[in-house]
Amino acid sequence: MLINRGNLDNLFTGYKAAFAKGFQSAPTAWDKVAMKVPSTTKQETYAWLGQFPKMREWIGDRVIKGLAANGMTIANKDFESTVSVSRNDVEDDTYGIFSPLMEEMGKSSAELPDELTFSLLTKGFTEKCYDGQYFFDTDHPVGEENPVSVANTDGGTGPAWFLLDTSRAFKPLIYQERRKPDFVSKDDARDDNVFFRKEYIYGVDSRGAAGFGLWQLAFGSKQTLDEAHYQAARTALQTQKGDSGRPLGVKPTLLVVSPALEGTAIRLIKTPLLENGQSNPWFNSVEVLVTQWVQ
Repeated sequence: MLINRGNLDNLFTGYKAAFAKGFQSAPTAWDKVAMKVPSTTKQETYAWLGQFPKMREWIGDRVIKGLAANGMTIANKDFESTVSVSRNDVEDDTYGIFSPLMEEMGKSSAELPDELTFSLLTKGFTEKCYDGQYFFDTDHPVGEENPVSVANTDGGTGPAWFLLDTSRAFKPLIYQERRKPDFVSKDDARDDNVFFRKEYIYGVDSRGAAGFGLWQLAFGSKQTLDEAHYQAARTALQTQKGDSGRPLGVKPTLLVVSPALEGTAIRLIKTPLLENGQSNPWFNSVEVLVTQWVQ
């Protein structure tokens, strides 16, 4: 290829198309467990965490609930992926071998929210949420005057699995997007990378973060994934109450497991009959989602 501005622009256009192809074809599921929040600054504060707006009979004046003082701040982070293409490869017309690399870069960019959100579930056993407790804890304080301890985990030491209510506008997790992935190049003859190293550089960068939302919508366990523990997790979620003592109406909709528990989850949820021939009471009771980002 003749090295000139027009041909380099065409090369960038081709690589950008390969990037877009990979980005658009990547299967993602983060929006099942996290609500997307556009961000306009370096961090966002979620003062409303812990508030469940419930209807009540209107007697007398309205009862105004103030936003919780123990909200949570999520700081945005920078992410990037960068590759170089030798000028000699462009001159020798072998630049096409890099198109799959650009496509894979697009796929990786699209998968980043999955990695950030689902890996956060695993971290929920050891990292704190808005109320100062671990996201999955046995000691969440609930109640305005005489708080009681509420658990959304039952311990265990095996592979983790998670039962979630993802049917609401609120979600268990938050994905905060500050800037969408942007594919760019440094291919001017005056760029240092070209002048000194004969390399054209292509990369993508974005800004964002993931954080914990409402623990009331999630139950995390490292116990054996069987009928007894699954039923206990469902009961724990469905009996959640707010600070006023009223039921929150939580309904489990999604079971998230790692590849290690895929077969177990399918037998528990997707098999209509038990081994003894009786009907499976948990058949299709929730959707099953298998992801490599939980351990």
